[in-house]
Amino acid sequence: MIKGVIFDFNGTLFFDNDKHVKAWGAISRLLRNKDITDEELHKHFNGVPNQKIIQYMKNNQATKEDIDYYSKLKEKYYRQFCKEDQATFHLVEGSYDYFKQLKEQKIPFTIASASIKENIDFFVESFHLDKWMKVDDIIYDNGTYQNKIAMFKDAALKLNVNIKDCLIVEDSKSGIENAYQAGCRRIIVVNSANNKKEYEKMPGVIKVIDDFKELL
Repeated sequence: MIKGVIFDFNGTLFFDNDKHVKAWGAISRLLRNKDITDEELHKHFNGVPNQKIIQYMKNNQATKEDIDYYSKLKEKYYRQFCKEDQATFHLVEGSYDYFKQLKEQKIPFTIASASIKENIDFFVESFHLDKWMKVDDIIYDNGTYQNKIAMFKDAALKLNVNIKDCLIVEDSKSGIENAYQAGCRRIIVVNSANNKKEYEKMPGVIKVIDDFKELL
């Protein structure tokens, strides 16, 4: 029985991967004078906290000041790109109805995201997330997390639910792997990257969906 739900956000509740790629591309050109390759994107960027991405682009030579500056600059670019594309600036179809269903079933839920606080605040305000969940329970990249394993564990603690009794909703390969390594055995994947066959074979994955209407 599922006793709690932990959502990833980017690419899961909000289809925004193109905005992240565009923003990281701008940072990559600043730091390395070149664009990001598809291989790099899947291996070193998707679902990875900002500090690790910046260290990767700086060959592990980034200072704390570098990480803070370029992380905030990247997210400033990202928020700008989101606001410029109003046609796609909304949650994935069925999200609010699924939130309502969980509320009716008295199943607590929260978000564990690799986004920094400024972005979480942006999402809460833009999508009225405070209507559905405790904002203080949202886990985000505060600079202390090396990966999402600890994020998922902390999110389960916030819900006061054993992670083995949680459902985690993810969209990236690294996120799925981290959810499984954190102890979750019920993982639903939002197929925003069109890798359904690959995701279905991964440990812990019980379902692959295109949107949340499929869970209603």
